Amino acid sequence: MRVVLPGKPQAKLEAVSTAQWEGQRVVAYITGNALAILGGPHELIQTIYHDECLSLDAVAIDETCGKIAVASLDEVYIYQPQGKHERRLKWSLQCTIVCQAEGRRSLTLSWGSAEELLVGSSSLLLYQVSYRPTKIWHQRLSRSAKIARFSYDASFIASTGSYDRLIKLWRRQSYGAEDTKFDFTYLSHPAVVTAIHWRKPHKGQHTIDNVLYSICVDGKVRVWAAMDPHGPHAFQLWSAIDMQESIQPRHLGPTPQPEFRCAFIVDCHDFIRATERAVQNASDHDQGENHALEHLLEVAKSNPEICVILDRSGHMSAWGLESIGCKVRQPSNVFNVAHIHNIGLPFPPGAISGEDVVQFLNFCDENQDSEFTLLMHNFDGRLYWFEGSLDELFDPSPREQRLRAKALWTGHDGSIKKIVRSVSGKAVMSRTNDNEGLIWKQGRGSYEMALTRVSSLDCSEHIHRSWLLQDGNWLVNLHHQSISLWDVQCSPAKNVGSCSFDLKAKLLCLIPLPRKSREHIHLATISASMTGIVWEIILPSLSSRSSRLGDSYRATIEEFCTFDLGLCDDLAFMMPVDPAGSAALISSTLDTFAKDVAVSYSHEGLLRSWTAYVDTNSLSVEWLVTSTVETGIDEPHLASGSSTRKTAVVDKSKTNLTIWDMRSGQLEHEDHYGDLDIIQDLDWSSTPDDQSILAVGFPHKVSILAQMRYDYLNVGPAWSSIREIYLGQSTPHPIGDSTWLGSGHLLVGTGNQLLVYDKEVTSTDSMIVDLSLPIHKRGPLNLFNLITYLNGPLPVFHPQFLAQCILSGKLFLVQKVILSLHKTLKFFTDGDDLDSLVSMSLDDFYLPQNNLLSAARKEMNASFVTFSDTDDPETVSEELAASLNENLARLSVPHISSREQIQLADIIECVATAEKHRRSMDDNAMRYLLFFRQHMIRKSQVPREQAGITFREIAWAYHSNSQDILLDLVSRQFHNRMLWEHARECGVFMWMTDLTTLRSHFETIARNEYTKTDEKNPIDCSLFYLALKKKAVLVGLWRMASWNREQASTKRLLSNNFSDQRWKTAALKNAYALLGKRRFEYAASFFLLAGNLQDAVNVCIHQVRDLQLAVAVARVYEGDDGPVLRALLEDKVLTQAALEGNRWLATWAWWMLGRRDLAVRTLIDPVYTLLETPESPKMQARSYLASDPALVVLYRQLRGKEGKGKTSVSEKMEWDFLNQTARSYQRMGCDLLALDLVRNWEFLPKEGGVEKAINGSEHGGGVLRSPRSLVQLKLAQKEFVEPDAGSLLDSFGF
Repeated sequence: MRVVLPGKPQAKLEAVSTAQWEGQRVVAYITGNALAILGGPHELIQTIYHDECLSLDAVAIDETCGKIAVASLDEVYIYQPQGKHERRLKWSLQCTIVCQAEGRRSLTLSWGSAEELLVGSSSLLLYQVSYRPTKIWHQRLSRSAKIARFSYDASFIASTGSYDRLIKLWRRQSYGAEDTKFDFTYLSHPAVVTAIHWRKPHKGQHTIDNVLYSICVDGKVRVWAAMDPHGPHAFQLWSAIDMQESIQPRHLGPTPQPEFRCAFIVDCHDFIRATERAVQNASDHDQGENHALEHLLEVAKSNPEICVILDRSGHMSAWGLESIGCKVRQPSNVFNVAHIHNIGLPFPPGAISGEDVVQFLNFCDENQDSEFTLLMHNFDGRLYWFEGSLDELFDPSPREQRLRAKALWTGHDGSIKKIVRSVSGKAVMSRTNDNEGLIWKQGRGSYEMALTRVSSLDCSEHIHRSWLLQDGNWLVNLHHQSISLWDVQCSPAKNVGSCSFDLKAKLLCLIPLPRKSREHIHLATISASMTGIVWEIILPSLSSRSSRLGDSYRATIEEFCTFDLGLCDDLAFMMPVDPAGSAALISSTLDTFAKDVAVSYSHEGLLRSWTAYVDTNSLSVEWLVTSTVETGIDEPHLASGSSTRKTAVVDKSKTNLTIWDMRSGQLEHEDHYGDLDIIQDLDWSSTPDDQSILAVGFPHKVSILAQMRYDYLNVGPAWSSIREIYLGQSTPHPIGDSTWLGSGHLLVGTGNQLLVYDKEVTSTDSMIVDLSLPIHKRGPLNLFNLITYLNGPLPVFHPQFLAQCILSGKLFLVQKVILSLHKTLKFFTDGDDLDSLVSMSLDDFYLPQNNLLSAARKEMNASFVTFSDTDDPETVSEELAASLNENLARLSVPHISSREQIQLADIIECVATAEKHRRSMDDNAMRYLLFFRQHMIRKSQVPREQAGITFREIAWAYHSNSQDILLDLVSRQFHNRMLWEHARECGVFMWMTDLTTLRSHFETIARNEYTKTDEKNPIDCSLFYLALKKKAVLVGLWRMASWNREQASTKRLLSNNFSDQRWKTAALKNAYALLGKRRFEYAASFFLLAGNLQDAVNVCIHQVRDLQLAVAVARVYEGDDGPVLRALLEDKVLTQAALEGNRWLATWAWWMLGRRDLAVRTLIDPVYTLLETPESPKMQARSYLASDPALVVLYRQLRGKEGKGKTSVSEKMEWDFLNQTARSYQRMGCDLLALDLVRNWEFLPKEGGVEKAINGSEHGGGVLRSPRSLVQLKLAQKEFVEPDAGSLLDSFGF
């Protein structure tokens, strides 16, 4: 569903046409130079623009062939339908007819039989347009035709001119392309004729009795019929209905002046069909007591035509016309059907001449669900679609609602350039290139998708920026040298004040500053020279709106102050944050916790978010940079920030999008679109709980991205596209602008049209299916509910929550959750609700694990007091895991998807496996074993997944004291036949610290590589034995390789003494020859044979592309203190870690190098900030994935072990690290772990760190610019003190 505002209908008699063609209702109307074709109240089929003309004059649809004719001043465009049966109905241009009308008169159009088109202007022209347009009749007129209408059998034409009281009735004498002839007579009227209507026959009727209705300014509806076919005149006046007499005034007094009246005809076939629908829709019970339906059935017995007369006060009089055309008219042939006092149609006020004209079209389609439909065309630029039951419309008894408004089609007649929303999103302003503005307000409740036009704006000055105040009651326009305030509660809007200014540089933006109240507002503009002006706007209070008199209602605008931001870098642009939420209220202080009001970016890609403080006492404004982010994006094309501190940036290619978290300075999303997908707009919105939504606008589509939970273990995306809105099918015009309404609906402006796309989504959409929603979440969803689910707290049995608990060392808690889940699922059936805490207490999640173990022991010791015969297990055994996984395979567990349910089963199996070895391994070994086991399970499920474990798991094993047991368990996983691919997969040669064990296991790998094939090829193990410096073993293996054609030459070469320079050179020559043959590993072995470890390592790095092999060879060959390994770690490993942002790899490398202080420091700060790299870091180095919250666990272990006098982390740095980690936990949905972290963290005392935290380079005073900042005052006045648990909790709202 969506709301369509296709544009402002032209104020012309033939601006709207409707017909039912092959079961499809089609409504076409002209708006500006566009033709809008619709299939229902909310179905825009197509929009066709005519750029070669300024405006269109008329439109007509042929019911028989579905062709549409559109006329401009001198051309007629014929469009033919295509793709109806393929359900891709569109109209394409068939031909164009050029009509040179005298005096530039508007054209009138009417379809006849056999694809004949009548074009009227200074002449009547009849064309045959089956293929190429052929003129078959031409008749010059004495007065240009204003209206020309074919009868439905094409035997008559009725035409009249402007201000003409005569209708020319043309009777067809002959048919044919060559001898078409007409004669004519006159139908005289006492006043100017304003409307003509031919009676529509019943479908399939063979003989047609033509009836003509005419309306003229004397206030009468005249009925013309062929009562005497042999008389001198083809038509005679059958009857007339006086519209003034039909609706009498309801007050006594002198006879008033004639009031506004209008009329329309309900043809008999539409009336009978609508009556049948009313009977079908009424139940048996309703038919027995429905007097209105009984009255309608009584009227329908005579098959009458209905003439409906209305006035502007809501009165309606309906008259039945029976037996039209009979020679002797009886008084009963014209009878009153109903007289209604509250029809409730929105007539124009009539204040402006020409806008008080109203036209009506009505129909009732053949579809069974079709009701009586009334189209109301107001010449003030509105077209309504009403539906209702005919018995309710003609019910004489009072009713509150007789017709339901299904749609209002209106809008602009020029291309939309900009859409501005109010802070709440309940009002918007759309503006064209000609500074024509319309102000819209959103409906409430079930009508929240509807937009009501409340005011219009026509400004003579160019509008640079606009801002809506008080939910659309007031408007501020920024011009080049002035600013104006408008009252838009009336239409047209009224200018109530303005201020001129003199800023030489280019104006960048109009920013609303934190306000005191809804009535006291400050707006600021900033120029490219970083100077600006603030204006103070005082609006009338809400209580004074009831009386628009006196000084209390006056609104004022005046200059408040000027300012200078004082930035010295080259600022590219500055814009206000998208008002996706509540407005920023003024506070008593200025600090980084204040709400952002603006975002700026420089030509070098430096993002800044800004807040401001308005000091009404000193008449000044102070600005503060709340965050700064180096994006590395040169010359950004576009950027947009939200009030939730997210900023989207588009690079200069206009096809690459990045999304940044301004709090942490991290990259959350990167997307590369095609070369033809040019990003031209970014619009932010948020859910009620501040989850972000971004609409990315392209020329012909809008992509909606939703924020998602962080997923560090599966490296899942933090943002995902959940909806694509394509407009290319319905309109060729590119999108002008778009914005979010406060309710979550998206408003898109394209051409002169506004389209409202609702927030409802379905789980069957392909993009939603990819999100793997739980079964109970499938079905109808709205955008807010979906995104809240994708970002809300996880249930404690979710695999991601359990995995993070394992990383945090809470294995006892994980077992308790699994046991509780097992107990719950014993009696669970599909459809039951499941507690997200599985009946556990919140204390279990944030109390220290030692306390939980003590409580468990006390409970066990007290078992003799509270004896229970239940046999609940105390640990997760393999038997319990198998039983629980059987239930998981059988049931659909709420709150998790089927994919997550499989991952949960894997974790349960891994926990059961690790529980057997828990007493013989430390926590780090347990962490490694659990995730290694999980990796192996997933590998067995998805054989293509060959990637090994990450450096996060390698770091756990590297810092474990149980490496011997771990190595044995890992070897068993490969059946004690570990090859190098297996060793690389588990990272064993990266985490083993004992060199003796490492070399022994490396030799085992060599033997397994040799025996992995039946041939037992020595080449496979050459690199390994030569790294171990066991050439003799390799020579012995070559002696047995008699099948190998290289045996003889290799044996001779290996028998030489390679300490001799001659044979070193020979080995090097062989190595380079093998490189040329792309036998890289074998070439590396010859480099080792020549004693050139550096070249062997380089081959492993650059040609083999195996970092682990290079490290393993270097460690085995020269130990952990060798120069080659050190150079490898410093030049390759650390550089790779910096470029990729891999802190796990960096901390491992620093620890290997003996730089424990930097190994600890890199857990907190990005790697690229600690060392220089030959090239700028990759975008992924700034990604949120580089700040894994599990780093805090390793940091807790390693802090204090840097060595005496090498403390590298201050308390302030540690504080910031904890804040960021806790926010990451929250974004993951692990709010309980964030609570546990900030509640139980203990700071270690350090010396000399406080002064560096205050004055050090990493937190220099350049960011906190304002002297009013509390943060700056606190840092300047006292040293950093370890915060208590309460202050940490307060930072996260716990």
